[in-house]
Amino acid sequence: MRTKRRTPRTGTTRRRTRLLAVALGLLTATAVGVPGAAAAPAHTAEPEQLAAISDAVLKAEVNGTAWYVDEAAGRVVVTADSTVSPAGLAKIMRTAGTGAATLTVHRVPGVFTPLLAAGDAIYGGKYRCSLGFNVVGGSTHYFLTAGHCGNVAPDWYTDAAHGTRIGPTVSSTFPGHDYALVRYDNSALAHPGGFTSAPNAVVGESVKRTGSTSGTHGGQVTGLNATVRYTDGGTVRGLIQTNVCAEPGDSGGPLYDGTKALGLTSGGSGDCTSGGTTFFQPVNAALAAYGVSVY
Repeated sequence: MRTKRRTPRTGTTRRRTRLLAVALGLLTATAVGVPGAAAAPAHTAEPEQLAAISDAVLKAEVNGTAWYVDEAAGRVVVTADSTVSPAGLAKIMRTAGTGAATLTVHRVPGVFTPLLAAGDAIYGGKYRCSLGFNVVGGSTHYFLTAGHCGNVAPDWYTDAAHGTRIGPTVSSTFPGHDYALVRYDNSALAHPGGFTSAPNAVVGESVKRTGSTSGTHGGQVTGLNATVRYTDGGTVRGLIQTNVCAEPGDSGGPLYDGTKALGLTSGGSGDCTSGGTTFFQPVNAALAAYGVSVY
């Protein structure tokens, strides 16, 4: 089964999902018209300085932003979605202090939200997410999905009517990380594999993502170890940033390169008509946390 971000099935839950929206992007002070910004040459910093600047962006607590350290370029790359105001960008610059000169900021359209709904649809409570990867621990079979999906449903089903039960959410983590483990309790359900664990993704790598809402789409990895602050203030660290599109209900679905399992769909902005930015929880972190293996 495949998974993706959860899709609320009612107006109330839809609003709740939007509250989890986050933006990640790159922008230059001059590009966004931050007060006091000068059109000076780009500044660079050493790794220890970049870490401190990244922490300052976190302390600014501006929802709808995401960022990662680009050590090769000596910059901190920030992405801001459509909900981030000029005042919010100015706050980030202020909090970064002299480190603001090392920020690269990009604007992206839309709102970054966690996506609920390998890509098969799974249903829990009022939500639909996507199944990520089937995994095994000892002789017990499970699957991985997004933590923001696992947080909202104690049991998962193959259909919206909750007619065929898969099994319970065994563990779930969100925010901080974004992964959950669900056990197969229904022996009548097949749980095929076909993936292998792999090192983390690399910038520029061609990848694909599958989800229960939008199917399979491809793109490239654009950043690593990204921190995303969703619109409700929930923050997730260590994410893979990509230009692959995704939509609500795709949450939890797999990110992969051939047979290499890379990540679980966390959230993003845009859609698969206009394109967008999507973030993924590295699957290796979930495997290590739960002591399980993909197969």
